[in-house]
Amino acid sequence: MLTHSIYSRINLLPPNKIGQLLDFIEFLLNKEFIDKEVQRKRKKPKFGCAKGKFIMSADFDEPLANFNEYMP
Repeated sequence: MLTHSIYSRINLLPPNKIGQLLDFIEFLLNKEFIDKEVQRKRKKPKFGCAKGKFIMSADFDEPLANFNEYMP
């Protein structure tokens, strides 16, 4: 039923608009293909892959001197 509706509406278009419709269909198909390729090539990071790349200072949990006036 949907296919018949699409074909009947396409037949109502003037010839110059049918060319634009074909271009749009090609655009959608290429976009779908490109999106799938990008998703397939994208690697998901593994847990712990950044271990050892960041070093925290020993006084990380100490209060900052700039905030002394706000501290009790």
